[in-house]
Amino acid sequence: MTSRLTGTLSALLLLALAGCSSAPAPSAPEPTPAVVLPGAPNAPADDEEWDGSGGAPAIRKRGDALVDIAMSMRGARYRYGGATPAGFDCSGLVFYAHRQLGLVVPRTSRDQEETAERIKPRKLRRGDLVFFRIGSSKVNHVGIYIGKHRFVHAPGAGKPVTVNSLDDQYYAESFFSAGRFWNRLPD
Repeated sequence: MTSRLTGTLSALLLLALAGCSSAPAPSAPEPTPAVVLPGAPNAPADDEEWDGSGGAPAIRKRGDALVDIAMSMRGARYRYGGATPAGFDCSGLVFYAHRQLGLVVPRTSRDQEETAERIKPRKLRRGDLVFFRIGSSKVNHVGIYIGKHRFVHAPGAGKPVTVNSLDDQYYAESFFSAGRFWNRLPD
């Protein structure tokens, strides 16, 4: 019995010592520094040099990022009221793509159109929104402009997220306006 107790105590002692020699737990990763724009409350003092990080080029790339997100959803099924990869309606796709970049936009196409910064159609850039009045006197459809007169959208019941042309007669006749959210700072 004594040898059994001695063996158990020896094993416990070895476990305790082994625990002391184990590698330390990994430390938490360093927080990513926030983007600081000149003139912002947390901007460097005037005597500090700003390296340009987080400026206009970074904001412009958000339009491209929105297109990439929306295009990655091609083939996702249409679902009225949907705003997840499990299914989208037109404004849900816009809502989802912007959310992935930390940008908050209204949930409905009508509210998106009313709130967006107005863009002249000839000034459309990747990531801008294109709004339509389809069989209605009010805006009831939206897509994300991808360039070359094309846009990605969730067209309606039974049709997956797809790409169409603004030059298609159906969309050309129902086109209403264009707008932009991607140039706003994230909330």
